[in-house]
Amino acid sequence: MNRFSFRRKQPGARLVRTVSTIVAAAALSVPVLAQNVHKQHSTAERMARAANRFIETLDADQRARAVLPFDDEERYNFHFVPRTRNGLPLKQMANSQRIAAHDLLRSALSSQGYLKATSVIQLERVLEILERSAHRDRELYFVTVFGEPGGDAPWGWRFEGHHLSLNYTSVTGVTVTTPTFFGANPAEVRSGPGTGLRVLAAEEDLGRQLIRMLPSNRRERAIIASTAPAEIITGADREARLERFEGLPVADMTTAERGVMQRLILEYLHNMPEDIAREQFAKIQETFDALWFAWAGPLEPGADHYYRIHGPTVLFEYDNTQNRANHVHSIWRDLKNDFGGDLLRRHYDKHAHD
Repeated sequence: MNRFSFRRKQPGARLVRTVSTIVAAAALSVPVLAQNVHKQHSTAERMARAANRFIETLDADQRARAVLPFDDEERYNFHFVPRTRNGLPLKQMANSQRIAAHDLLRSALSSQGYLKATSVIQLERVLEILERSAHRDRELYFVTVFGEPGGDAPWGWRFEGHHLSLNYTSVTGVTVTTPTFFGANPAEVRSGPGTGLRVLAAEEDLGRQLIRMLPSNRRERAIIASTAPAEIITGADREARLERFEGLPVADMTTAERGVMQRLILEYLHNMPEDIAREQFAKIQETFDALWFAWAGPLEPGADHYYRIHGPTVLFEYDNTQNRANHVHSIWRDLKNDFGGDLLRRHYDKHAHD
């Protein structure tokens, strides 16, 4: 296998400009936060400190809603559609509490990831304007903490609302970040505030670049269906499972094709802080040749399309079929460690024998 460099990719100038446009035009309300330097601490340490600061801002009733036992089944109850949720929503927080909630979110994402997450939230305002609908609400994003942050016992937390589900599990300083869901509706804002904004542009463009650069014989192998599925296959299943590998294996790709595959994977990983992204990329590299790339649907922009990257330990799914292919769902699953799976099993086994 070729050695790939690990290089953090900063958000493109167009994305930054369009996000700035939407914020200015729609007068959006993400709290202004102090600039913090986090490089000297691990993500697990930063999250624990930020989570405890958030909890300290809550009154007793809010704490009862926002803080649950680590072994509560609610920890597995993730989803990405508008629905009634458990936890404490931004809507019911004072400004100081919202700032603490956003500081917790920032502690667990890279600058790219935080920009994407807050832009997904701001798309609710775009939908409110375009649909003239009162049920779109940028404040219906919920924070839930599971267990005691930073203690000796495992703990976790979740930030979730429409088109965002960020799930974190921390075990003795090791952090698991999956399932991780980002969605965008509209995928491209075509009118009104933020026209031109594509929050998940690279996820679409790199996937299409990879399928189009394949020669016809290998492209035919990679395309598993002429019609894209209406949704990501694994949905919001507690355990992500696919019956078999389909498409084109990385082992049969050229150096250039493998390079684009790497860039596509890193687009997902780079939403996380650098220490986590590096660790996850190193694990994926160990079985890189065992990954498969599959595409469904036409190759032209504007048509319904779907792709996935599937390997022994990891799954990335991307689907853009709703609203005339202008509505993206994307998810990153760790097939062994979602919600801390294997990590927790090893932790409990070790303590059982101590």
